[in-house]
Amino acid sequence: MTYRKAATIYSQGDVSNTVMYLQKGEVRLSVRSKAGREAIVAVLGPGDFFGEGALAGQLLRAGSATANVRSTVLAVEKSRMQRVLHDQQALSSRFIAHLLTRNRDIEEDLIDQLFNGAEKRLARALLLLARYGEPGRPQRVIPKTSQRTLAEVAGIPQSRVKFFMSKFRKLGFIETDSGLAINDSLLNVVLHD
Repeated sequence: MTYRKAATIYSQGDVSNTVMYLQKGEVRLSVRSKAGREAIVAVLGPGDFFGEGALAGQLLRAGSATANVRSTVLAVEKSRMQRVLHDQQALSSRFIAHLLTRNRDIEEDLIDQLFNGAEKRLARALLLLARYGEPGRPQRVIPKTSQRTLAEVAGIPQSRVKFFMSKFRKLGFIETDSGLAINDSLLNVVLHD
């Protein structure tokens, strides 16, 4: 299926009976608290799976998936995905690699939230959005992202995003002339103690 920008792919609380594979575009995964506060859990690119909780017995979606840009998504019914994973070794290996990578990312996000300050968390969020560290996938210019979204991804107040984005721009870590361009020098913020 093809989803337009900002279209909901699934919502928190929907029945969880499919696994999704992002063929083209970009998808944002988020969760909303009972108080209405939203947190962005991940931003996915082509080749990523999502909604895999269906395979682990999750009856309802734990979060929502939204297309950040026009996106093409393949939805595979739970029973069919289980058969394919059993029958096709190459897909099974790729799916396991995805799960291990996702687990590593979740651990790194937790460590980031527990031990890093706002500036470092924002720098890390920008690098993740630019897909740094993913073989053959980094992009220098990332899709237009609001300061509110950056605040949610980094887990910091929006006022701090504005302050640090201005600082990053002045230091040459980012450019905003034609979209948001992430320079390699931004890595210094994350790597510096």
